[in-house]
Amino acid sequence: MIDGLYYFRDINFASVFFRMFLAVICSGIIGIEREYKRRPAGFRTHILICLGACITSLTGQYLSINLHYSTDMSRLGAQVVAGIGFIGAGAIIMTPKNQVRGLTTSAGLWTCAIIGLCFGGGFYEGGILATFLILLSEMVFSKLEYWLTKRMPKKIIYIEYSSDTILDRVFSMLREKRIEIESIQLSRGENTGDYSLRSAVIYLESHSIKVDNAEFDSLFHDFENMDGIETLEII
Repeated sequence: MIDGLYYFRDINFASVFFRMFLAVICSGIIGIEREYKRRPAGFRTHILICLGACITSLTGQYLSINLHYSTDMSRLGAQVVAGIGFIGAGAIIMTPKNQVRGLTTSAGLWTCAIIGLCFGGGFYEGGILATFLILLSEMVFSKLEYWLTKRMPKKIIYIEYSSDTILDRVFSMLREKRIEIESIQLSRGENTGDYSLRSAVIYLESHSIKVDNAEFDSLFHDFENMDGIETLEII
């Protein structure tokens, strides 16, 4: 621990201001990165969550140390850890293509609340280090994740079609290329608002995708020109 911070680990006006100030600054930095990427929870959301967690931790200490209440000062903070899940769940959405979006933002909100608890408890080193590591994971590791994802052999086909015979033709063309299907998810108009339109998400087996990019592009072109297919995407 840093010896020069011992004064700010006690409960006094200067330490309370310093803890809340660090909570706003560090969460704001994380929030700016999320805001820049146009995620559901951005600058102000991260600040409010981190600041609220910081105040909660400070309140628990104040009740125990200053007012001498016979209570566990960490109890209020424990409720933040559990309760932040409800806010984080609001950032998670399921797209019409059955893809989950917002998990990273939700995890970041939960971690931002923990940072607030760190600052509220006077654990400045942990809060600052956690802020740095969160930014590292969201700004640097995200590029590594994107690079790895682009090089994975696994492909997902999303189509919207008008009749079941279209899907049979798609399966037949995949079998001709010896491309095996790992799983398939079907829906009938729930996501599109049109109950006459069907959609399918087809997950292809990684080991069976042996066609080169040109051949796969040709297959994609054949699907695209097929009558009855309204939307087609390779994910």
